[in-house]
Amino acid sequence: MLQRLPAATFNKTGAFTTTRVAQLRTAQRLGSQARFASSTSASSNAFQSLVYSRATLASATLLATGSIAWYTHLYGTLPFVGEVHASSPGEVGLHPASYPWSHKGWFDSFDHASIRRGYLVYKEVCAACHSLDRIAWRNLVGVSHTADEVKVMAEEVEYTDGPNDQGEMFQRPGKLSDYMPPPYPNEEAARASNQGALPPDLSLIIKARHGGMNYNPYFPGGAISMPRVLFDGLVEYDDGTPATSSQMAKDVTTFLSWAAEPEHDERKKIGIKAVILFSVLTAVSIYVKRFKWAVIKNRKIVYNPPVDKTH
Repeated sequence: MLQRLPAATFNKTGAFTTTRVAQLRTAQRLGSQARFASSTSASSNAFQSLVYSRATLASATLLATGSIAWYTHLYGTLPFVGEVHASSPGEVGLHPASYPWSHKGWFDSFDHASIRRGYLVYKEVCAACHSLDRIAWRNLVGVSHTADEVKVMAEEVEYTDGPNDQGEMFQRPGKLSDYMPPPYPNEEAARASNQGALPPDLSLIIKARHGGMNYNPYFPGGAISMPRVLFDGLVEYDDGTPATSSQMAKDVTTFLSWAAEPEHDERKKIGIKAVILFSVLTAVSIYVKRFKWAVIKNRKIVYNPPVDKTH
């Protein structure tokens, strides 16, 4: 029967077979390219979604802001941001060098031995002209002195109280609730004793001075009314620490830093407790949220349309 078929039939059949094989190969090649393109597109979409996600943008923003804040904390200013002043550097004054204070860290407290020595420097030197209106005797209890020591120091000062039963004012020894006495009865007496200059109150002097944490810093204009008052051996420390000028300056600055922020140590304690507590609450909240919503967010809803039984 094969012998009866003409040669043209075999030629057509071979051509059809060759064409079919070529089409199959082309379809396979296009299919592989389509799969590669789809996988590439899927990976590209995943990368773009990761880059442009809110979490990534928030993390990058926090990282940049934290880096700038940390650099500013260490070196004061950014290198690429210029400072504009309306006055010359001579009028502004020199910036004193930064000192590595022991209480500047997030988890560091005041050096209470230095506070005790600084109070002695204030009492023997600074209290002759400067007041400390915001500090009461009771604030020293448990910080630099015991309660008995503070009671003895307070009783050495006479306070005006009254009136009594006869309507007259009287003098009494100091109590823990009394505030530290000022050196002058009023502002006019202070100016009269200092050639017209008013010695400032030292309660918040650390926060009032630019740069802070520096005893007798470089003032604008280079002229200050107060002469040098600290000299080696001016006071005698109870713990035997050498009373050099730099040591007394460091101690009195620590004392004045505490006077400006008596709640410093307690605030840091509460802050650490709050961070730990809120961290635990945040972790618990995230777990409960995922536990409660996992069933709802991962469920599959299937809709089966009704079947028309009339056909």
